[in-house]
Amino acid sequence: MATFDAAKSRALLKSFFGFDDFRGRQSEVVASVMGGHDTFVMMPTGGGKSLCYQLPALDLPGVAVVVSPLIALMKNQVDALRSFADSDGVAHVWNSSLTKREMVVVRQDLSAGRTKLLYMAPESLNKQENIDFLRDLNVSFYAIDEAHCISEWGHDFRPEYRMLRQAMNAIGRRPILALTATATPKVMSDILKTLEIPEATVITTSFNRPNLAYEVEVKTVNVERDVVRLLRDYAGRSAIVYCLSRQKVEELAQVLQLNGISALPYHAGLDAGSRSRHQDAFLNEEVDVIVATVAFGMGIDKPDVRLVVHHDMPRSLEGYYQETGRAGRDGGEGRCVTYYAEKDLEKMDKFLSRKPVAEQEIGRQLLLDARAYALTSSCRRKFLLHYFGESYEEPNCGSCDNCQSPHMGHDATEHARLILKTVELGRGQFRALQVVNTLIANETAILKTLGARGLATWGKGSGQAAGYWDDLIRQMMLAGLLEKDLERYGILSVTAAGRALQTESGSFAAVPYRAFDEDEVVLGGTGTPRRAAALDPELYAVLKELNRKMARTRSIPPYALFSEASLNEMATSYPLSVEELKTIPGVGEAKAKRFGAELVAAVRDHVDAHGIERPGDFAIRSAGQKGNLKLYVIQSVDRKLGLEEIARSKQISVDDLLSEMENIVRSGTRLGLDYLIEEYLDEDSLDEITDYFADESEDGSLDHAVKHFDQEYGALELRLARLRFLCSVV
Repeated sequence: MATFDAAKSRALLKSFFGFDDFRGRQSEVVASVMGGHDTFVMMPTGGGKSLCYQLPALDLPGVAVVVSPLIALMKNQVDALRSFADSDGVAHVWNSSLTKREMVVVRQDLSAGRTKLLYMAPESLNKQENIDFLRDLNVSFYAIDEAHCISEWGHDFRPEYRMLRQAMNAIGRRPILALTATATPKVMSDILKTLEIPEATVITTSFNRPNLAYEVEVKTVNVERDVVRLLRDYAGRSAIVYCLSRQKVEELAQVLQLNGISALPYHAGLDAGSRSRHQDAFLNEEVDVIVATVAFGMGIDKPDVRLVVHHDMPRSLEGYYQETGRAGRDGGEGRCVTYYAEKDLEKMDKFLSRKPVAEQEIGRQLLLDARAYALTSSCRRKFLLHYFGESYEEPNCGSCDNCQSPHMGHDATEHARLILKTVELGRGQFRALQVVNTLIANETAILKTLGARGLATWGKGSGQAAGYWDDLIRQMMLAGLLEKDLERYGILSVTAAGRALQTESGSFAAVPYRAFDEDEVVLGGTGTPRRAAALDPELYAVLKELNRKMARTRSIPPYALFSEASLNEMATSYPLSVEELKTIPGVGEAKAKRFGAELVAAVRDHVDAHGIERPGDFAIRSAGQKGNLKLYVIQSVDRKLGLEEIARSKQISVDDLLSEMENIVRSGTRLGLDYLIEEYLDEDSLDEITDYFADESEDGSLDHAVKHFDQEYGALELRLARLRFLCSVV
């Protein structure tokens, strides 16, 4: 293996890549690789990881094998390298997308020694026939990009990555360079262990991206309108919008296109040609916005992305950090907006239930960390950096939403001491969830086994919400009062600073907890209550009272006429005509015609009386797919198809199907559901549930209904019965 010649490396850096000097710690990585050392590199997205293996590969004899998880990532880097070189043979992709003729060219260039970098998917490297071919080549080193995929604790775990060490041993042991942008201490330990490089040189740079601004917004019932408004502020600039599902990618891309925003979808369901064209259109600035699943962007070198939007909550903070890191890679402005809804996390939690128990445990912990980030009132930058094992000492970062609207601290000393005492009483067996459940007296199966009911702190925190205690625990971790043992699935322990707080002289100030949920009252920057979805609380109160009166005259509960979400949206957007009222979720044409005149008159009176200038972009055009789904559901119910059959044909969950049915009914269209009801409920049960929703329920809440019936009926039965009742009153 060659030794590192700084002058020679800088000359190659200038002649091949056109750079005058290395950035950050790139030269240290190059020196380690050139010296033949196993190396682990952790650099944030945009830090220049790819050059750390590209330059040594060009300088060393033989070919460097680069393992990369995505075809798009490989193609992007190979194209870039070829643009610098005299011959296309300098770099090749070896994966399943190649034709037989292309594979012949790759093999010829490799055998002739013309190729310096060979990009392979882990599946390709693990194939025996490929191992046999590579064994005869002079491999200079292995570069494992996106190395977090090795770890089950990583946000993008891939089993094929855990087999790489075996394949590399079969080809021939060479130095390994493992690179990632996101790795907690636990993930890093897992990577080093799995690759069998415990003595590797570890080179990390700060996770702090000072040019990025982080903010979390509540996800309203009409989040598409919020996204359209946000993107219009960035017209002509590059933006990425991440969604969790392919269906949502397609729907949102169409909404953006209908509203004059230059956008294209990107997800694994598209054919390879379409994905490549859409990616290139974004890179070449032929479109401003790419709407994508989280796979998009890994290794994509577009420096001037100014906005990254998460339409749905991410599954983990590792994924979130990597995705937001695609903003402002040139050091310029980068804004990162995430829309939070508890329902998103509930859906992901349900998805986890299909996985093995060990994966469920890890996945739920990652979801809890992502939720804590969304709910925190502390500095988001400090929260993120602490998560990755880095301290941030500044009291105010000045660029996240919490620091721009700081909350006044309050004395939380006694509550902090209660938490510390509970952790100690747990004798090294309590994670944050067990501490919270002990304090609010929620006896789970685990706590029953541990005998938590007998602890002195049992139920001592029942006057506060679970979220309050969870947030306070996070703040105490940020302050160094508690530590989390990642090797033991997040078991908490009290630090020396925590023990000091338990003395009479200690004190702890915390920022107030905010219940950041679309159905709850949340705290604004001034500490005064505000409704998350209603921008005009006075108009909301007027509309709520009017809705109550109209419902009373028809002898139905108010929620059965217009839901709270619909009233919130009216108080946000100020519809001044029946046509505009139709665009409000949960209204529709039938209800708008029957009840719209009174509502519109109330809104107009309020607007005139207060001189309100309403948003100029009220009418956001909707995508036709939603209308198509509505029509399909109505026709399927008419044909008396089962829930599972309807959901399967549209590739949606039964929960999503029921939500669509509720939207249809709330908009004024009746569905003939008796044939479905008969499958789940007898006549007496149906009457009992209907009487509850008609006479006793104040808001139609499903959670309240479950508690009322003491879980005698499941959520599915209650939703169907509530749907049938709503059909009877529309």
